[in-house]
Amino acid sequence: MSAAPLAALPVLAAAPAAGGPLDGLVTGFLAPERLWLLLLVPALVVAHVLAQRRRRTNALRFSALPVLAAVAPRRRAWRRHVVAAGLVAGVAAATVGFARPLGEVEVPRERATVVLAVDVSISMRATDVEPDRLTAAQRSARAFVAELPPRFNVGLVAFAGAGQVLVPPTTDRSLVERGIDGLELASYTGIGEGLYAALAAVQQAPPDPDDPTAPVPAAVVLLSDGETTVGRTNEDAARAAAEAGVPVSTIAFGTPGGTITQEGVRTPVPVNEGELADIAETTGGQAYEAESAGELDAVYEDIGSSIGTVRQEEETTARWTGLALVLVVLSALGSLLWFGRISQ
Repeated sequence: MSAAPLAALPVLAAAPAAGGPLDGLVTGFLAPERLWLLLLVPALVVAHVLAQRRRRTNALRFSALPVLAAVAPRRRAWRRHVVAAGLVAGVAAATVGFARPLGEVEVPRERATVVLAVDVSISMRATDVEPDRLTAAQRSARAFVAELPPRFNVGLVAFAGAGQVLVPPTTDRSLVERGIDGLELASYTGIGEGLYAALAAVQQAPPDPDDPTAPVPAAVVLLSDGETTVGRTNEDAARAAAEAGVPVSTIAFGTPGGTITQEGVRTPVPVNEGELADIAETTGGQAYEAESAGELDAVYEDIGSSIGTVRQEEETTARWTGLALVLVVLSALGSLLWFGRISQ
């Protein structure tokens, strides 16, 4: 199979493997020259410190300190600092908003192609996942497909010793669900063959009816519980997917202690997480592990949220302005509650 026709497809980015909660919060500014106003922040801090020193100096001028302490209400100094900190933070947030910041936001993806590749090798008969690996995988796959956006094309590939496109990418969820229900076990495991079949399915995706010439982003979600024993290598298949710009998110499904019994002989069927992780890394996808039906549901939910949205850079002035307003209002409320007035 030639990967050339796939090369035009843009990458359907998976969720970042790492990144803190502030990742993408600010990526730039449309009016960076306004950031000089941030100099107000240290100026306000210095002013607050000087005001507190002046307050203590004035207090020491009273000669009858014991009498003053008896009649004056005791106020904890930290409250003044909290109110001041809130106001200073509000000024900082307002200044950032005034500079028209840019940030990455999640927006729903309108159209994409997702191919679900499911391992149907004999090892999927193992019962370390109740009621067995295949049944649990079918149930989770149906839920995953049902939650994808309606305009997404979804395809289904089954692989054991060879890969087979059971359902070409379509928006008809009933076809995919019937294909999932009809999965049958077979001998051997060819993960590379399954991936090649998934890439072939991507080529069969229908064009966007609103824009037939526009390439549709695509991704593969590959679930397996074993390691390649026959067929073309995982490395070659992963390189083909990478060259085509199709990220592959892999799910290693099952437990290290899984076994199956054939002709009275119990055979271990552990999961080879390393093989699947290598595929995900090569193609720019994400590698997941699931040892129970609940964990598999969570994995599919995470994958669905990542491929169902796209991160775009947009102006986030409103976000920062809102944050500044919240900080200022909370500071004002704190001052009213603790001191009976807006000012300290």
